[in-house]
Amino acid sequence: MPYRRLPNTDQARLRALKAALGKGMQLTPFDLAYSYKLFLELQSFLPQYEQAIAQYNYSKDRQAKFGKLLGDQFKVTRLYVSHFIQVLNFCIARGEMKPEVRKYYGFDVDDKAVPELGTEQQLLQVGKRVVEGEEKRSMTGGSRIYNPSIAMVRVKYEKFLEYFNNHKNLLVTTQKMHEKVTELRGVADRLVLNIWNEVEAHFDTIEGDDKRLKCADYGIVYLLRKHEKELT
Repeated sequence: MPYRRLPNTDQARLRALKAALGKGMQLTPFDLAYSYKLFLELQSFLPQYEQAIAQYNYSKDRQAKFGKLLGDQFKVTRLYVSHFIQVLNFCIARGEMKPEVRKYYGFDVDDKAVPELGTEQQLLQVGKRVVEGEEKRSMTGGSRIYNPSIAMVRVKYEKFLEYFNNHKNLLVTTQKMHEKVTELRGVADRLVLNIWNEVEAHFDTIEGDDKRLKCADYGIVYLLRKHEKELT
């Protein structure tokens, strides 16, 4: 015998609620198979739930979009910061600058290696030190470093920082939207369950497929069990 399956996704919940609301809009309260009190609650709740889902999906899509932009900009910025540090070390190795200039960037005087830049946090920290350190060094009259210039490094770093902050803010917004949708899911599940229970009780005097057809008209979903499908 087919069994009733309650919705377990947001889209399935919306379909069930819209089907029930549609019947409520078509029929008088007297002819409706569930209570008018539930209909009024459904009429008030459904737009809120639908809007929350739309806002959550929009925020999630924007987060994914900025996540890709952030990932691409991370690679570019890491390349520029790494190359700048390498050129700085070349200048020191050629005797054009003294090892002590590394202090401007927060590096040890004898540290000839490029620091780890594998994470966003590492790149943010090292990039900031490089940009600010080069400004300090330039103020002392030191010769400029080219290819890449600090101006190009700054442009890439600031764009990376912009994308990082935007993505971080979107993560917070998406989480809030997710919490709101999760909260409303509980209300949606209660409404669906109560409406479906009342509809099935209303048609309780009807047997078999005729009852299921009338209930399905209100959005109730019935499924065959595996062995029943095989028999069919």
